[in-house]
Amino acid sequence: MIKKLTGKILGGGELSREEALFLAAVDGREIQGLFEGANRIREAFRGNRVDLCSIVNAKSGACPENCAYCAQSASARTGIKTYPLLGLSEVLKAAEEAKAAGAKRFCIVTSGRKPGAGELKAIARLVEGVRKTGLLPCATLGLLSGEELRSLKDAGLVRYHHNLETSRRFFPEICQTHTFEEKLATVEAAKDAGLQLCCGGLFGIGEGWEDRVDMALQTRRSGADSVPINFLIPVAGTALGAREVLPALEALKIISLYRFLLPGKEVRVCGGRGQCLGVQGNMVFKAGADGLLIGNYLTKKGCSPEDDLRMIREQGLTAA
Repeated sequence: MIKKLTGKILGGGELSREEALFLAAVDGREIQGLFEGANRIREAFRGNRVDLCSIVNAKSGACPENCAYCAQSASARTGIKTYPLLGLSEVLKAAEEAKAAGAKRFCIVTSGRKPGAGELKAIARLVEGVRKTGLLPCATLGLLSGEELRSLKDAGLVRYHHNLETSRRFFPEICQTHTFEEKLATVEAAKDAGLQLCCGGLFGIGEGWEDRVDMALQTRRSGADSVPINFLIPVAGTALGAREVLPALEALKIISLYRFLLPGKEVRVCGGRGQCLGVQGNMVFKAGADGLLIGNYLTKKGCSPEDDLRMIREQGLTAA
């Protein structure tokens, strides 16, 4: 059945929800077949290039939203550094470091529901500065309107990142201060503004396989260009601080499932990669991924860019 579904994708078809749930239930020796199928689909649709991005935590902490996983929520007690929006010189320094490390894209990330009008103008200047470095600027700024997104596009923004996090069904379990529908409205506004869309989620937060499938189907309907896959890093002081890290094999299955459901899109492995996959990190490409977040995450250390570039070469791939 896995070979049949692989052939369906390679022939230009797409999986139904029922077929995706069948793949989600694959276990034991069949998992290797799942990885092999996902790898074939990656090679056919994405080639052997790995798209690399990096981020800067441009405004940290004191967020009024109550997302259960987030160390930056004001409802959490994590002791992270909090600070207002960084200045241009600080952001450009981080951008140049990311470029030197091999990144192609650079994302400006701010905590909070959304920036105020003054902050948004300052962020537009940051976007202009990043564009001048030769990097492709992205931004993660919360629940923006179409007008706000168009102003950032005019400043040179290429891609907007806004994760759905999980399925519509499960979302109220992890956040009560904004809704799944509000997130969808932002995603639609980004596409309407003519921006590329980076839209994925977080795994290991208590969701089931049906939630994972349903989120993938929603990103497909929303026209996401890049789909970031993040794995929960449990942080003491957050509502999910006592959860266990996902087993590596389960994490790799998620990557493969998303490659089957989103064959032509960037499937980008981001937060929690090192903590969740450890020494099996080099399996992400065999499982179907074609993109990585390199460098540090928002409040936690990431993988070494040097190690990542070496891993990419050792897998016979090329950093894009």
